[in-house]
Amino acid sequence: MRKFSFGCKPQSRWTHLLLMWFFLGLAGTAAAETPAPSVHWGAISYPDRDRTLMAGMTFNRFTEFDGSGGRFNNTHQSAGFNFATVTWTERLKALPGWNTNLTVGAGPTQPDPTLYLQNDFVHRLLNVNPVPVGESRNGTDFMISGSVTRWVRLFGDREIGFAGIGFSSGSLYQEVNGQVGVRRLSLAEIAESWAGSSPTALNIVSRFIRFSAMGRYSRLYGGAAYSDAVIANQSYLAQGSVTLSDYEDNDVDPPRWEIEFAATIDSGLFVTPSRNSIERRFGSIALRFPYGVLESWNDVLGKTDAGPTYGLRFMLDVLRIYDRLSKSS
Repeated sequence: MRKFSFGCKPQSRWTHLLLMWFFLGLAGTAAAETPAPSVHWGAISYPDRDRTLMAGMTFNRFTEFDGSGGRFNNTHQSAGFNFATVTWTERLKALPGWNTNLTVGAGPTQPDPTLYLQNDFVHRLLNVNPVPVGESRNGTDFMISGSVTRWVRLFGDREIGFAGIGFSSGSLYQEVNGQVGVRRLSLAEIAESWAGSSPTALNIVSRFIRFSAMGRYSRLYGGAAYSDAVIANQSYLAQGSVTLSDYEDNDVDPPRWEIEFAATIDSGLFVTPSRNSIERRFGSIALRFPYGVLESWNDVLGKTDAGPTYGLRFMLDVLRIYDRLSKSS
């Protein structure tokens, strides 16, 4: 007899944990890139071009069933991955244009707070049936990711093109990947590069809107949480996004504030019992403010509520906080 539960109130230790990481972030840690498995859950996952150090929390929820009780794949546990996250990007002085990144995520795997947010908050707010839960994974999980990225100038003086290789390893699964794309592309810069000038209307659009796109190929291997029996051998992922800001008003790139909308299609991290990849589609939204980023992703574009269902993160920009405190002292 399958036993379902539909959420419980978040426990006070989560409030303490979030507050702890908030103040640790103010004191000094790091992150802008997200730890695995966020990229396969739909997180915005472009590499950082500039030196970055940030810290915060990343949450991802894997749902064993969909809203009607149908099983997603051969995985027999729902899971809430709650990672304290640190990410550090450094520009290599010896190799101009080359960046390295190290991102670490670790923490307790348990139903809340992701189950509470899913069923008791969002689904209740939208008057949608709660997602059933049978067994839940409990324990401690971690993932470590590293990458090397080459940035190049395209259509002007800004380094907006990139290509890189990376890896992810930990208790969930293992991955080796390569990616290529463009970040914050200006249509006016393309017009000026090709025609020598840009129409006024295009200049106005480019002042407030930029475009990004990325293709990523991964080789995947099982781990303690997800074995080779449920993990695909490979993954093809495409992500595109639109960013909104006043780029002319900001004297830094990327700007101090920004809103980003992204769509992601992934051939699938997981497979069916017959070893067919389960394609997923996600939508994401991110708000970047002077001292951090708030982002959420969901499989809303897939018209389902199962598998890699949703995630969110709150990160603090330690370098900017430190710089601000240094100037104030």
